[in-house]
Amino acid sequence: MSTGVRFSVVLAFATVYIVWGTTYLAIRFGIETIPVFLMAGVRFIVGGALFYQWASGRADETPNPEHWKSAFIIGGLMVACGIGGVTWTEQFVPSGLTALMIAIVPFWIILMDWLRPGGSPPSGAVVFGLVIGFIGLGLLINPGEIGGVSEIDPRGAGAILFATLCWSTGSIYSRHAPQPRFQPLAVGMQMMCGGLILLIVSLAIGELSQFNMATLSLRSVMAVVYLIGPGSIAYAMYLFLLKASTPAKAATYTYVNPIIALTVGAWLGDEVMSNWTLACSAVIILGVVVTVTAKMQVK
Repeated sequence: MSTGVRFSVVLAFATVYIVWGTTYLAIRFGIETIPVFLMAGVRFIVGGALFYQWASGRADETPNPEHWKSAFIIGGLMVACGIGGVTWTEQFVPSGLTALMIAIVPFWIILMDWLRPGGSPPSGAVVFGLVIGFIGLGLLINPGEIGGVSEIDPRGAGAILFATLCWSTGSIYSRHAPQPRFQPLAVGMQMMCGGLILLIVSLAIGELSQFNMATLSLRSVMAVVYLIGPGSIAYAMYLFLLKASTPAKAATYTYVNPIIALTVGAWLGDEVMSNWTLACSAVIILGVVVTVTAKMQVK
């Protein structure tokens, strides 16, 4: 790996680690006065169009139908179902806890990588990490309210499980799907396709009738601008890492994102973290570290 590529990989990891950790609170601020799927759809339509416009003038190829098919599948899985599901969840679950539950992504990726044709079974250390992580997640959701504690709305928990499964599926598919060689072009296409799906959902459920410009807050507007700018760049960096690295290494963002999201949520969003949440957080992150570290060692 050349010095330039190595620097790009380090920069991409830093962007995904830090910026993505702050987008969870931005999403919560955005949906305060903008309907959920409308906000997410506008975010990705605008962000994707900007990426596509910039990249199309620099790419030496024109996307073909196969490229658009891949963009629709990846955008549908990762943008519409993945990030769209996360956005919907934040109506019921604080942004910090939402980011913490996203830590299940490496588990899905490793399990699906194992189950795919030609996949290899996980090592004992990987299985141990998976068990730790799922125990922590189960305690956080705590459907039986052990000790009278109930931290996660069941609707949010179900939506996150679905969103992370879709995101992980899209992540693996994107590594081998036909795409333009110039990656920013592919990123713009995926974002626009996913954003279009979100806008169709928004229209179908009547969100436009719920939107009132008179109640639109400056905080929501600034949050959407942030998501379109740095948030879109972080998404592009993640897709770059899926190509330049491995799914397991790219998924290490789940080490850091929950910590940043929990901190920012408590600092700027007045989100309260209980001792139970902190304890479950430690268990989940430990499981992620053990799982992904073990997976990287066998590569």
